[in-house]
Amino acid sequence: MGVSLLVQIMSIYYPVLAAVGVPVNLVTIVILSRGKCGLSKCITRYLLGMAAAELMVLITDVIIRSIVELYFPLSFFTITPVCSVNLALAGAGTTISVWFTVGFTFDRFVAICCQKLRTKYCTERTASVVIGTVIVLSCLINVPWYFTVELVYITDNKPRGCALTQSFLTSPSWTSFVLLAFTVTACLPFVLFLLVNSLTARYILVSGRVRRLLRGRNSGEKGKDPEMDSRRKSIVLLFSISGSFIALWSTVVVYVVAERVLGAEYFTDSDLQTISLMLQALSTCTNTCIYVLTQRMFREQLKNMVKYPMNFLVKLIISLKH
Repeated sequence: MGVSLLVQIMSIYYPVLAAVGVPVNLVTIVILSRGKCGLSKCITRYLLGMAAAELMVLITDVIIRSIVELYFPLSFFTITPVCSVNLALAGAGTTISVWFTVGFTFDRFVAICCQKLRTKYCTERTASVVIGTVIVLSCLINVPWYFTVELVYITDNKPRGCALTQSFLTSPSWTSFVLLAFTVTACLPFVLFLLVNSLTARYILVSGRVRRLLRGRNSGEKGKDPEMDSRRKSIVLLFSISGSFIALWSTVVVYVVAERVLGAEYFTDSDLQTISLMLQALSTCTNTCIYVLTQRMFREQLKNMVKYPMNFLVKLIISLKH
């Protein structure tokens, strides 16, 4: 695939992603904050945090970095200090979004596989502590991104543009920082997702088989098992969100690992890098689709939100006629 074709695709892809992703995440935040989706307060906290973090990534990374800076080179956001702040915020937003998803995955692992620990860990208070800790640490880890760029040109006595500094490109210290940032934001979460989901799947298979056997022997019950039905819904949500992350981030992980193993010059300006960043950006608006497909009560709340302005308009027209 030629670079020129990719550039044309990107010029359409990112505006469409922003136009869809921003309202989708806003709607998700409104629906989840009402607490009428049949989810526990603990799960709701994580899902709200994920939606807010993804909205932050859409604004800082997709809209400001990929759209505004490209199409509006003289805007406020192209001023170098502002661009530097936005770069750090985009990194923080990505890290927060990823680790909120990790926190949610581990919470569901505990709820499903660790019955004794569940009552103590899977609480709204624990979720709040995890979310607060992730936000603080993610912001601290991404502060150095502010110092990685320099001005490109000066216009109207204002420094503009965000070019990577020469020291960032050549210094071993900055190379170590980039490797640390990649490990924290992509590699470690990727491994944790695979590990936790594997343990969860193994526990489900074993416990489900044992539970069906015991129910059949003790009571001869052949009807639905409420406990298994509840667990199944939680599992579908967990595996859908984790699977989405693994699928969309796998290209990024493969690219960076290959770059480190084979040498940076081998992958410079490659199509794989561009495609991997596009897939990573897509992860900011997939969770809402997952909620719609897997959560019946979320679908009902979404329908009510869509119907509300229409019903209001109908009532307004009727009142005006009378």
